[in-house]
Order: sequence, then C-alpha cells, then structure tokens
Amino acid sequence: MSVGVPGVLTEIDEDPFDLIEEIEQLKRDKDVSILAHYYVDGEIQDVADFVGDSLKLARDATTVTTSTILFSGVHFMAETAKMLNREKRVLLPDMLAGCSLAESCQPEALKKFQDELRAEGRDFETVAYINTSAAVKSLCDWIVTSGNAREIVERVPEGKEILFAPDQHLGRYLSEVTGREMILWPGSCMVHEVFSIQDLLTAKRKNDGCAVLAHPECPQNILELSDFIGGTEAMRRHVMALEEPQTFLIATEANMIHPLEKSAPQHKYIPVPGIMADSGETCACNRCPHMARNTLQAVRNCLRDETPEIEWQPFFEDAREVVAKSLLN
Repeated sequence: MSVGVPGVLTEIDEDPFDLIEEIEQLKRDKDVSILAHYYVDGEIQDVADFVGDSLKLARDATTVTTSTILFSGVHFMAETAKMLNREKRVLLPDMLAGCSLAESCQPEALKKFQDELRAEGRDFETVAYINTSAAVKSLCDWIVTSGNAREIVERVPEGKEILFAPDQHLGRYLSEVTGREMILWPGSCMVHEVFSIQDLLTAKRKNDGCAVLAHPECPQNILELSDFIGGTEAMRRHVMALEEPQTFLIATEANMIHPLEKSAPQHKYIPVPGIMADSGETCACNRCPHMARNTLQAVRNCLRDETPEIEWQPFFEDAREVVAKSLLN
C-alpha cells in the first residue's frame, strides 16, 4: 500500500489493478525490464523484474537482456544502471527523484577538498557511498554500498588514509567496525536522520522482547539502541534466518517492511516513527520523498512515453570503471 508523503503531489486515482495490467503489457510491447529498490512502494516492487538494494540492483543491471531498463528508484541508481549498460536505454519515472546524500556532496566541492588534502601532503584514497552522482563517482577510488562497505574498506592499503563521502554516519560506523580512521564528509540521509529516540524507547517498552533493526546510515544514538545493524539486504537475510516469530522495530525507510513481510511473514514489523525538526511532532516521515515520486502512474507514464531517459555523459566512463572494480569484481 502506498503511504502519502509531504511535498509529493497526489495523483488522480486510477485503479491499481488496471495500472498493473497496463504496465505488464507495456513491458512486453516495449521490451523493458523494471528494476525496483526496496524503498519504493510495494505494488511497484511486485510488478518489477528485479528487486533489491543498491548492490544487488547494480549487479542485476548487468544481466538484463531487454533493450530498455526502467529504474524505479532515484537518479543516482538509474545513472549507475546506464554506466553499466551504455548500449541500453535507461528510463527513470521522475527526474526529480534525487537523494539528499548525493546532493550533499557535489563534484566541484569534493575535488576542491581532495586538492586541498593533496596540497597538504596527505596520501589517501577516496571511498564513496553509492548514494552519489556519477560525476562524484568518477573522482573516487572505490564505491561502496551498505552491503559491501566493510569488505571494500578492508581492501584499501593500510598506508593510505581514507576520505569517506558523503555519509558521515556510515563512515563513522565503518571506522568503528574496521578500526580504520577516516576523514568524514559531513553528509547524511534525510530519512535516517529523523528517527525519534523517544518513540523508539517507547516502542521497545510496549513490545517486550522485540529487536531493533537499523540501517548504518542512522545516527550513532539510534545504532547504540539497535540489536542488528545492516543494509536492507542484510536485514532481509537476518529475519529470514529466524524461524521463531518475533517483533522487529525497523529503523530505515518504511517501505522496507514490504520485502521483509514477503520474505519472512512469520514476524511482525513496526516502523520506528520519525520526528519533524520544525515542530518536534512525531510523524511517519521515515518515507523518502524522492522514492515516493515512483508511483504506479509514474511508472506507467514512463513506459508509455519512453521518457525521462538517462543520457550518457562523458564522465560515466571513469565512473563505470570505479563501480565495476568495486561492485562487480
């Protein structure tokens, strides 16, 4: 079921079953495969050909046999699919589906900071979270997802410093678990910043014996209260491995509950509420407004009109080499 998000326009209602039928027909007629991230609405995940986290979808993109990919996610994900499939057409339902993390690290600012560090004689490698633009990726030595970040960090030579961008929370967490000191870029995810500690503690009291699953993009105070810390695919595998029914409090984008319920329906999943910074009120604001731009209607319109399309850019080649080295090998 779709959940409304502040700032995202509500479309004129159309029967979702009719939309799904139309999408399936358009996929066949136009030779399209749909890739969908765990954070988009459940009905889109159900109509997609590939569903997963950023790491899985990057790898899935290299196996697509259709001439066109429609990426139901955000802009940097569609860029990654395009750089790995230069000859294929890659569509994105809404070009305004951005990412607060990607926006927090612009290529010009990153290059300026890198140049300043080099001028100081610092010997470092740049490790960037996949939640970055292709232009930023082209300036980096490694790209990580929450699913492979620890492995990649451990591949950086010991004699090198690590500049980690753009998520300071993920970088701090990785520094703790790997023992590697890092120069942290001051970025963060708007969704993972809003979780309410007070509501998390209240939910733990109300659900005796529950476990908290948190994404490493969450601030440290949330991670300290968590029983399991991992990316979206790690969360899914964790709950699948537990046969005894349990209650889980989920500290990540609320749509993640859909694949958890499909993969391990024996458990109960409760989203941890967020808190609005401007008023202090508790809200269901742990929904990403960018992911929410992916609706069944937007997917249908994109298939029907064959636009918007991600166009190849000159820096995609350098970005592709880094992505392939980091995520595909």
